[in-house]
Amino acid sequence: MLEHGGNLRDAAREYGRPIADWIDLSTGINPHWYAAPAPDANAWHRLPEADPALAAAACAYYDAPAMLPVAGTQAAIQALPRLRTPSRVAVAAPSYAEHAHHWGQHGHDLRQVPYAQLAAAVGSCDVLVICNPNNPTGERIAPELLLEWAGKLAARGGWLVVDEAFGDTESHASLGPHTHRPGLIVLRSLGKFFGLAGLRLGFVAAHPPLLAQLADMLGPWTVSGPAQQVALAALNDTHWQDAMRERLRGEGAHLHQLLAAHGIASNGTALFQWWPEARAEALWRHMAEAGIWVRLFRHAAHGIRLGLPPDEHAWLRLQQALTAWKHT
Repeated sequence: MLEHGGNLRDAAREYGRPIADWIDLSTGINPHWYAAPAPDANAWHRLPEADPALAAAACAYYDAPAMLPVAGTQAAIQALPRLRTPSRVAVAAPSYAEHAHHWGQHGHDLRQVPYAQLAAAVGSCDVLVICNPNNPTGERIAPELLLEWAGKLAARGGWLVVDEAFGDTESHASLGPHTHRPGLIVLRSLGKFFGLAGLRLGFVAAHPPLLAQLADMLGPWTVSGPAQQVALAALNDTHWQDAMRERLRGEGAHLHQLLAAHGIASNGTALFQWWPEARAEALWRHMAEAGIWVRLFRHAAHGIRLGLPPDEHAWLRLQQALTAWKHT
């Protein structure tokens, strides 16, 4: 199993600090999560048949013609490689590691391609997988260019898979409206922007025949009844969404400025900042000793990713830890 952020139990065990004493900045999940309403009592009793209203709400929110709810985009990431015969697969790197991990397990010819070389890779692969914005580096590819690549791949039966998990504050760049085209697959997550990672709910936008194949592979009752009801409320709450986008853009800019004030040139999204760090392991340990859990990338993306602090006290602790690091 790959390493991910959010593993506070590991942090507590390694450093002997109770979980409640940690500030978790390791995930990029919105710390101001949507206040989930209590589901109907029978949501715990009934088999969770798919509610058409949920798919309709997702289509409206993500501006996509057809969407399939799944038990977190992780479910789709694991299933999509099983829907193709052995193919030439290029996964942008560095990126969310689960994509390459699962495409590498089902007989595909996998290679990981740096962002600067993706355009050249389009002509020599059958499947291209990209996070946009990228996790962890925040790199972006213009939607017009992605659509051009999608057309080239689809012309020979290929796929462009775009993971837009961090795209909720940049909806203008989403490829969701174009997913009526065969061969274009877009993944969206309710966990990041809405702060509902524990709900385990995501969506796949794609050509309906492919969505039907994916649904058959995943089987019945993939999304719990309570999760469906909470998600429906969140997707329909446009007032909360508008206010949260504004708030996150402001806090994301503040985090970028705070890092810059401490000599760190970072890049990212409204939900996280990332930078290559020559002393990444040392900075990670320094933060951990201050009770701040950040995401260390040891390999392809050798650097640090920070999410947003949840409150003023956490912002102050982060500032103090950065100041102490600057003077080491």
